[in-house]
Amino acid sequence: MAVEAAKKYPVSSEELARFGNLGRETSTLTVLRHARIAEKLGLSATDHKALDLVGQTEGPLTAGRIAELTGLSTGAVTGVIDRLEKAGFVRRVRDLQDRRKVLVEIAPLDAERLVPLFQSALDFTRDVLERFSSEERKTIERFQNEMLDELRNEILGESRSG
Repeated sequence: MAVEAAKKYPVSSEELARFGNLGRETSTLTVLRHARIAEKLGLSATDHKALDLVGQTEGPLTAGRIAELTGLSTGAVTGVIDRLEKAGFVRRVRDLQDRRKVLVEIAPLDAERLVPLFQSALDFTRDVLERFSSEERKTIERFQNEMLDELRNEILGESRSG
């Protein structure tokens, strides 16, 4: 059975410009928020986002896989891992199947230290979502998932929907 293509609707240049501006401002403010969080954790913005990517995967990763996920060189990733390990966020462990391999895993995290850094984002997300009906939220969520799929495909060469 053939998969039906998603229906497409025309987008005016004005709409595209508005959404482009919203996306750009959202991206800028998100980067600034995460830079502040990183600073409070004693990390650079790059180290913080690398930690986030590693934390989103299942199980320990090789430095090579971290390089693939982040787009950083393996040399840069070694520095990131060193700094994250020194700060207590990750640890290096031997691969149980191949003792020559070193893996990086997330260290147990201190929730008391981390939760307050993200609480305001959760609070205002709830406050904003309360302004939209359940049906509107489904549309917003679908839009965001479509955007994330496109970004994953462009940046990481993968898609959640496969």
